[in-house]
Amino acid sequence: MSKEMEEFIVQSYHKEENMMILVFAQWCINHDLDPEAVYLKAYPDQAENQALKDALALTVPKEEAGEVPDETLLGVLSLFGNDDLAFIVTEEIARRDGKKKL
Repeated sequence: MSKEMEEFIVQSYHKEENMMILVFAQWCINHDLDPEAVYLKAYPDQAENQALKDALALTVPKEEAGEVPDETLLGVLSLFGNDDLAFIVTEEIARRDGKKKL
């Protein structure tokens, strides 16, 4: 594989990874959750995540955002092997759905 092709693949992966982080951050905003706090539950050793900070700058208020279905977020997290974060998101979904039943 050529060096150019390797660079293209790496750049494409990073773009897609950044999109996954943005989807996560917007989902959190849409559900009145702090994306950094949720992320820290999954990855307590990664307090400073620049990619998440960059994504937060691109989020919009939930009133202006389109819906991010739970299944979409969990699917995107799964594609990137983000199982720890998917687990925490699943807990947040259960907590949210539990409050709805009250």
